[in-house]
Amino acid sequence: MALDIVIMAAGKGTRMKSDRPKVLHPLAGLSLLQHVLKPVGELNAARIIVVTGHGADQVEASLPDPKPAFVRQMPQLGTGHAVQQAAPLLHDDGITLILNGDTPLIEAATLRALVEACGGTNLALLTVNLIDASGYGRIVRSEGSSHITAIVEHKDATPEQRAIHEVYTGAMAAPTSQLKHWLARLDNRNAQGEYYLTDVVAHAVADGVTVVAAQPRRATEVLGVNSPQQLATLERLLQRDRADALMDAGVRLADPARLDVRGELQCGTDVAIDVNCVFEGTVRLGDRVSIGAHCVIRNAVIAHDAVIHPFTHIDGDALGVSVGPGSLIGPFARLRPGAVLGAEVHIGNFVEVKNSTLADGAKANHLAYLGDATVGQRVNFGAGSITANYDGANKHRTEIGDDVHVGSNCVLVAPITLGAGATIGGGSTVTRDAPAGQLTVTRARQLSLSTWKRPVKSR
Repeated sequence: MALDIVIMAAGKGTRMKSDRPKVLHPLAGLSLLQHVLKPVGELNAARIIVVTGHGADQVEASLPDPKPAFVRQMPQLGTGHAVQQAAPLLHDDGITLILNGDTPLIEAATLRALVEACGGTNLALLTVNLIDASGYGRIVRSEGSSHITAIVEHKDATPEQRAIHEVYTGAMAAPTSQLKHWLARLDNRNAQGEYYLTDVVAHAVADGVTVVAAQPRRATEVLGVNSPQQLATLERLLQRDRADALMDAGVRLADPARLDVRGELQCGTDVAIDVNCVFEGTVRLGDRVSIGAHCVIRNAVIAHDAVIHPFTHIDGDALGVSVGPGSLIGPFARLRPGAVLGAEVHIGNFVEVKNSTLADGAKANHLAYLGDATVGQRVNFGAGSITANYDGANKHRTEIGDDVHVGSNCVLVAPITLGAGATIGGGSTVTRDAPAGQLTVTRARQLSLSTWKRPVKSR
């Protein structure tokens, strides 16, 4: 029996006060729609169909390959109208699962339970019990039975019906062949002039089809996003779940309420993370890694026993960043794409490393820039020194051998090679290769002029 999944993602989200389509607003590093697609991907569906409308080009382009099928709802005339657009793509012999594209916390287990409740013969609704059900459609059941007979909107409900706490969440599973018949019978004779998907319940009851319910593990799974406030609420709920999972695995978080994981974070044993850290993309932390407060780390692998001091920014982007075991980074350091650090490398305050390899024991402790460089073992790169790797048109590489000492305030103009054991005198601008084991100095002769007088302002 084929399983088709329809995700409704056509709405503008007026209350978001944004030009961005609602389902593209980010939550923990992914769009709302991408979050919904993650558990959907675990269901082995025959076909996944996303209904787009407002900002359709943006929504369709935002999803990575392999892309789902898309149908467009133009104009947007209600939830029933949205599913009508997908109906021609549905397999007749099977089940159709219908979801909203703005409920990012939904879990695969809940979706499986909803499909199982349908079983190919029932209309299954995903419901939830709320203490305050104001504004939601109430689930009405037949007296003495668990079967559902109607969904009554809050504004149309009687006082007795408003006392019901079970509400409809917007997700359902239905036998596809019957769903197509019900969709064809929808009308828009209502105040909004729209086709409501919830009207299929009445058609199912009229046809003698049993209407049943399934419920999520937690009510938060079905929370939708209609405003910036709701988006922020879901962000904290999701981040707290991720913090709890990390702590369950043994990670020490200074404050689980002040952690943001906007991608995938993998941690070894005895990892410690201080407050207000942000992890993006894919980040792997080895055993006993310590992350100081206010760090931002994206697409990086940090080996065991490394210490990342506060206010460090590591951005691996597509190339990644690798920090070797026992290395000390920061505070206020910046590692950019292609930075590869060996064991016990020291990168200190206000040092930037880009597309460079530093071998074991290399140090750049203060106010330095290393770009497009290969740095040998035990090199000491002085404060205020830089590799001048860009000539205005092309990037060039700097090669620094083992045990080189670069003094303070030096400029190494690439392409250039510093031989093993070379020393570069402080304040030098080096434009030619420096021989191994020798001192290279390029300074103008110091002069002191006794007759020179400092200019003064004219009156």
